[in-house]
Amino acid sequence: MKRIPFGRVYAHCVTSAEALEQVKHLIAKGEGGYVVTPNVDHVVQAEHSDALVAAYDMADLSLVDGQPLLWLSRLMNDPLPEKISGSDFVPLLIEKAAREGWRVFFLGAQEGVGAEVGRVMCAKYPDLQIVGIESPAFGFEQDPQQCERIVQKAAEARADIIVVALGCPKQELLMHRWKTALAPAIAIGSGAALDFIAGNVRRAPAWMSRSGLEWLYRLAQQPRTLAHRYLVRDRQIFAIAWRTWLASRRAARLSLVVGVEAPDPGPESAPDPHADSNPAAKVA
Repeated sequence: MKRIPFGRVYAHCVTSAEALEQVKHLIAKGEGGYVVTPNVDHVVQAEHSDALVAAYDMADLSLVDGQPLLWLSRLMNDPLPEKISGSDFVPLLIEKAAREGWRVFFLGAQEGVGAEVGRVMCAKYPDLQIVGIESPAFGFEQDPQQCERIVQKAAEARADIIVVALGCPKQELLMHRWKTALAPAIAIGSGAALDFIAGNVRRAPAWMSRSGLEWLYRLAQQPRTLAHRYLVRDRQIFAIAWRTWLASRRAARLSLVVGVEAPDPGPESAPDPHADSNPAAKVA
């Protein structure tokens, strides 16, 4: 699959339908894996975290979650076919799980959210198998015994899909470190997707999402939680986008000179990302 770089991370050039088929392929292989959904904030955080870059580099599937990144791909003449946010993809994945007989496990979100999601989705898809729900306490990733217990619970549930709703970067780092331990399950970092399905948080209207204004809607709902993220930290995306665009232009000019297809400028390399299969490994 073609990879489109955004700063130090990337997204695969796939449609929602192709992404679902890729997950099906990964489940059939039986080797485990995980799916990430980069948005503007993930790209910004990766600028300062080699561990997050390594987690992205080892992901089996990376789905673009953000209209600004979609626009940037078009400016680079490498247009991604569509935005595939975790909030949109998780319901599609659950629907497919019901049809395929995949067993689903929810990890993260606040107590009671996973149960409500299970109630809502099982009412919609009676054949859906929810085989486990875990809402760990804040800071659980620093407790080796808690980590071991959660991994063991997922293994005993024989989950095919693990929806990980812990937020970035925690969910990406855990999926990376636990990739072997959770196999053959496929994990997907979903952010606030479970909260949206449960109705705890309202999603922006479709027109705001298409216009790249979903962040403003969420900021209005959760100003204390999201103000620093959207108004301070994520302003770095302008410099990152400029650098990414320049790299794409240099690659395009090189292709004209040598007469071959432009090489993938790729995300900046990270240290050798050997995943730690020890579920109690520290998440830094």
